[in-house]
Amino acid sequence: MLPSAPLYRLGIIMSLDKETVKNIANLARIKVADEALEPLAGELSGILDWVEQLNAIDTDGVEPLASVVDVTLPRRTDVVDDGGCRDKVLANAPESEDGYFTVPKVVE
Repeated sequence: MLPSAPLYRLGIIMSLDKETVKNIANLARIKVADEALEPLAGELSGILDWVEQLNAIDTDGVEPLASVVDVTLPRRTDVVDDGGCRDKVLANAPESEDGYFTVPKVVE
């Protein structure tokens, strides 16, 4: 059974060893050199301890925020257009014809 209190309040400090970090890196398909495992284990342990401290904060009754500033972003009308810069875009194309990119045929 898991304790109901945050781990740091129970005096349990979350720490990762080199083997755990190596396993996490393998699962994430990240190549980590052996000499980097120990420092990375310390950094990840610190992050997990910080998250445990955040879990201890009572957030009952606090509305979730998307931003700390109460603003409504301006909206534009949803209109399909070509952007008005076809010639500028086609100027970057190696070849163009009749307002379209010309590409080599890839399917016989």
